[in-house]
Amino acid sequence: MNLKDHIRSIPDYPKKGILFRDITTLIKNEEAFAETINQIIERSKKYKIDKIAAIESRGFVFASAVSYILKKPFIMLRKKNKLPAEVHSVDFELEYGTATIEVHKDSILKDESVLIIDDLIATGGTAEAAGKLVEMCDAKVAAFVFVINLFDLGGSDNLVNKNYKVENLIEFPGH
Repeated sequence: MNLKDHIRSIPDYPKKGILFRDITTLIKNEEAFAETINQIIERSKKYKIDKIAAIESRGFVFASAVSYILKKPFIMLRKKNKLPAEVHSVDFELEYGTATIEVHKDSILKDESVLIIDDLIATGGTAEAAGKLVEMCDAKVAAFVFVINLFDLGGSDNLVNKNYKVENLIEFPGH
């Protein structure tokens, strides 16, 4: 199955000049969604994984299913002020400003190996911040798995250049 066939491209969303890659058409198709989960699992088999983390919010869709099938704990990497207990926080740059993601301090233990899953990588700022969160817990990023890589925006390459392992299921040019 070609997963690209199940990604809708929406021009000028959320602003003029952006070609938005919409995963809702993939996840509403039970066969395409199952194939996506199967491909993530297949690519993750080569890594030692203690826990699975995902970046809010679309990463949760894929990571929770993978976590369930692999019987691994699921860790949510959330936007600022969404987690109720003590957190580690990382600020990072966006195209137009900054953002923060957080993880509960007790979610990831020392020396654990964490697979990080998200729907898409563009410039890689959010993913790099997610990696830093795992490392703040004295743990290791096993790898990143992205459903979509916007290859010409350089995020995946940026992570590889920082010695992270990166898996992408499908690629599109970024706009």
